[in-house]
Amino acid sequence: MATLGLNKEENNMIFDCPHCLSKVDAKVLAEYEVPPTEDTDPYKYYFLVCQICNTVMVGLSDYLQFGWEEYSWSDPERLWPKPKRNYDFKVPILVHQSIEEAEKCFYARAYSACAVMCGRALEAICSEKTSKKSLYEGLQELKKKKIIDDLIFDWGETLRKERNIGAHASTENITQKDAGDILDFTNAIVDYIYILSEKYKDFQDRKKK
Repeated sequence: MATLGLNKEENNMIFDCPHCLSKVDAKVLAEYEVPPTEDTDPYKYYFLVCQICNTVMVGLSDYLQFGWEEYSWSDPERLWPKPKRNYDFKVPILVHQSIEEAEKCFYARAYSACAVMCGRALEAICSEKTSKKSLYEGLQELKKKKIIDDLIFDWGETLRKERNIGAHASTENITQKDAGDILDFTNAIVDYIYILSEKYKDFQDRKKK
């Protein structure tokens, strides 16, 4: 049976804090190890707290083979809050790679670079769905083909303008809050085009049958 082990002595590990936007020396409050079964390998939950901002976090670690008969626990991946997103196979590689790069820029506090990479993700969508080379024309074509509606088009236009601010020499800065919103808009556009629209189409097809 899995057990919850409380740390009686201080035990720290380096962990990504979503509030501090950096790797911090987090204190491990407890560990919960799940033993292997016929279908799954062992894994372990970590319950941690950031010693800078006191944000409570949950991480997951897998028991992996790193060499010949050498096994060890992997670095834990944050499950809560703000877990790392795993993209559906329907999302083109260039799209989700661009967003992942944007997230790295965000956590590195490179907010202009974050906006640029979000723009790159949008350009990849336009390239995949239309024959237009420019982002402006691509968004117009997506709307014309009814791949996106008016609201998503407005989000795309906002993202395009923020991308231009980040990509060109300007006295206007992109703030942390703006970069976070741009990331959210980009993910929402991806979900709308590649996930929700396809899911709705499948739903309609089932109803017709």
